[in-house]
Amino acid sequence: MRRQLLTSWLLALAMFVIAGPAAADDVRQRVRIDDGWRFALGHAWDPAQDFDHGTRAFFFAKAGFGDGPAAADFDDRPWRRVDLPHDWAVELPFSERGSSPHGSKAIGRAFPENSIGWYRRELAIPASAQGRRIALEFDGVFRDSVVWINGHYLRREASGYSSFRVDLTDYLNYGGRNVVAVRVDATTQEGWWYEGAGLYRHVWLTQTDPLHVDHWGTFVRSTVAGQRAEVAVDTTVRNDGKGAASFTLEHELRDPDGRVVARTAVPARQVAADAAFTSGATLRVAMPRLWSLETPQRYTLTTRVRRDGRVVDRYDTPFGIRSIRFDADQGFFLNGRPVKLHGANNHQDHAGIGIALPDAMHDARLRMLKAMGVNAIRSAHHPATPELLDACDRLGILVIDEHRMMGTAPQIRDELERMVRRDRNHPSIILWSVGNEEWAIENTEIGTRLAREMQAIVARLDPTRPATLAASSSGQPEGTSVGSQVIGFNYKGQHDIDAMHRRFPQRPMVVTEEGLTYATRGVYADDAARVQVAAYDRRSGGASTSTIEEAWRFNAERPFLAGMFVWTGFDYRGETTPFGWPAISSQFGMMDTTGALKDSGYYLKAAWTTEPMVHLLPHWNWPGREGQPIDVRVYGNTEDVELLLNGRSLGRKTLQRYGHLQWSVPYEPGTLVARGYRRGEWVASDTVATTGDGAAVRLTVDRAKIRADGTDVALVTVNVVDREGRVVPTASQRIDFEVDGAARLIGMGNGDPGSHEADKPAERHRFVPLTEWRHRGIERPEDAAALIADTGATGWREPFGWVPPEQQPADSAWNLVRASFPRPTTAAGERSTLFIGDLGAGQLVYVNGRAVTPRLEQGLGVVDLDPAQLRDRNTLALVFPTPAGGLRAMTDNAQGGKRWVTLRATTPAAPWQRRVFNGQAQVILQSTGASGPATLRARGEGLPTTTLTIDAF
Repeated sequence: MRRQLLTSWLLALAMFVIAGPAAADDVRQRVRIDDGWRFALGHAWDPAQDFDHGTRAFFFAKAGFGDGPAAADFDDRPWRRVDLPHDWAVELPFSERGSSPHGSKAIGRAFPENSIGWYRRELAIPASAQGRRIALEFDGVFRDSVVWINGHYLRREASGYSSFRVDLTDYLNYGGRNVVAVRVDATTQEGWWYEGAGLYRHVWLTQTDPLHVDHWGTFVRSTVAGQRAEVAVDTTVRNDGKGAASFTLEHELRDPDGRVVARTAVPARQVAADAAFTSGATLRVAMPRLWSLETPQRYTLTTRVRRDGRVVDRYDTPFGIRSIRFDADQGFFLNGRPVKLHGANNHQDHAGIGIALPDAMHDARLRMLKAMGVNAIRSAHHPATPELLDACDRLGILVIDEHRMMGTAPQIRDELERMVRRDRNHPSIILWSVGNEEWAIENTEIGTRLAREMQAIVARLDPTRPATLAASSSGQPEGTSVGSQVIGFNYKGQHDIDAMHRRFPQRPMVVTEEGLTYATRGVYADDAARVQVAAYDRRSGGASTSTIEEAWRFNAERPFLAGMFVWTGFDYRGETTPFGWPAISSQFGMMDTTGALKDSGYYLKAAWTTEPMVHLLPHWNWPGREGQPIDVRVYGNTEDVELLLNGRSLGRKTLQRYGHLQWSVPYEPGTLVARGYRRGEWVASDTVATTGDGAAVRLTVDRAKIRADGTDVALVTVNVVDREGRVVPTASQRIDFEVDGAARLIGMGNGDPGSHEADKPAERHRFVPLTEWRHRGIERPEDAAALIADTGATGWREPFGWVPPEQQPADSAWNLVRASFPRPTTAAGERSTLFIGDLGAGQLVYVNGRAVTPRLEQGLGVVDLDPAQLRDRNTLALVFPTPAGGLRAMTDNAQGGKRWVTLRATTPAAPWQRRVFNGQAQVILQSTGASGPATLRARGEGLPTTTLTIDAF
């Protein structure tokens, strides 16, 4: 009964989702279905641990024969509930056997038990939707995913980064229950950085008329001339109907304030059945409001498709009116003005949450970068998530959108075309990248050829933007740089850029990666045992590498270079150079994994922003080093800097533009101050002071109010401070966190490249197969007690094997079935649970011959197993009446017993606790969907409890 009630509730909810308020106004519906998924780990090569997936007869030979979790009637109630985006890899422990480039998480070929993830969700599509086109859109799944609906195979998507769509229309139970299942295989790596695992981006459910604007079916671009702009739009209309259809198009253009500023119509066109037709139109705008870094304002194009005078589709396309130009001598121009690209490369993970970033995290990370002076990002090395591009459009940040791998093979080409079609209406994108450091072909004729072929593919889809290719070497007669429209250099020390400019005087150029320096936030002496590198700006190698200062000065001195993209904006999991284990993250970033600025980040902030500033390093806690010289440095954008120790001036020096100042200061406890001057006026200062011991925890939130939408986030900086409220730069206390009210904890980090603390404590489940199933008929339930201990074969039979009808035994009134299972391998604190289906009124359950009484949860009987009562080999016995349809029908639908019993071993979630690293850590709070206050409590070792309250509205 509870199962029926749950199904009815899900049916009603899903009907509301697909036919809810939007249906009253819009003929097209697109709703996010991130909530209510079930998740479980499978197994990469053992079907018994992968829920017997792929073992059913005719599994891949007949339609609708999906088995295991791919089957519609699979019982997933013992699985864990998750909301998307979800990254299961970030929840796993670290392991020395893990892949160091991927952050040493326990996933990959050495961990088949952790490398397969299953997701399932119910969808209820109302009967009234029949005749519509229903589809799922996946923004990104890592990786090698297979999508099933109601037991029917739909699609396999190898890429972990490309968005894709699957049409469900022909396989749905309209007015009934539908189950989508996704098997995700993260065994294989695509990159050399932390890539996560799972449905880590949004999933959308769409409904359209058979005659509709195609998926990613509009392309809007603008040309600006004086006080007027011309907006050209190509619209692809698809006809999934049974016959040819005539249609007209209407385009309506709204300005950033929502006012209609232009309209046009396309005369009647006809499109054949199962075909698409593309038509063009032009709109003119007077006094256009240009999209720029300072005013990132967007227009919206609304396209309506009419058939027989009736609107059958409406499609909105946000875009920006702006002009871009790359010049071989003067760099990049936006709206006719030169803009030096202050760029940062970024992977997509963040401390504590892996790659499953809520939308608000993209905004938060971009704001951190903007505060450093960044005006451009490169999506290294794969297409960006759509929500990141949306945020760049809103915030005014330029983008190099990068394809994953070079090539023109069908799969690679398809992924490239999908990226361009999906993203080409974003005004933030100024440059496509078709590859990165393809060493095998970088200086070959094949490299030249593939670069030109891929750029030609891009140009056919989008002639408004050039393309580049990031190369780690150049200067040979052939190669990827020779074939590039805009030549991209990774690291100036690996190229002769001036010679390339002389060789290709008509080619624009940009430094797509630069820096590659190592630095640990707040550390000023190398410590290999702790996998820490001093944060002074130093080369990571010889002449082929540069300091951040050398790199930027070189770029700034060459107007022909469009700019520089530092490697990287943020530290990221994996690529642990210069260390291996126990390091688990990179140290290239201008910020650590939490977004806390390192000293080199302050150098770029001084170079890339105009507000007067100085930054002083290192900290001033050096007990035992009294009288010894300390290397003191100052970054800034002032003209002069004076350094004072305990009020005494240590001299005033001129600060060269894009340079730094340096003093050797004998250490004495106290206060060190740097004062910056412009035109003789003191305009900025920075102070480091010798602190006392940690006395309290300080919590600082980036936003005191968040939306009560179940997705919005607040970032909380956690500091240990002394009695005067100063951050203790060497503090390392462990802090315990708990939250109540309208927010939940979703992640935590501290920027320590060697920390193996849990990023995201989560309950983990393993499922133990039951085997050796046997059955015998009995007349009364009380007859079972004498037979349960019978281990002989006489009178017992295998219940699920096929038997010719004439050899089927007669049904008895009651049934006794038994199975065996090993002692679940559990560590301290872990627990094992049996979930037992409803097999009939009066059913009985025995474990190792002892009668047990299950409690009821989600319509299942639940038995918590007592470890003290378990043996190396255990038996489960079930007693139940023969159903009205007979035992054979019941066993045929039992999925080898898995619909009767599931044995789950559970590892409880670890406590939410994290050490501060050099005085600092971060926790991330997310809205629960409820409105009201949320209170975070932090308890430190030997420190009083501190609270912070935010409001969800």
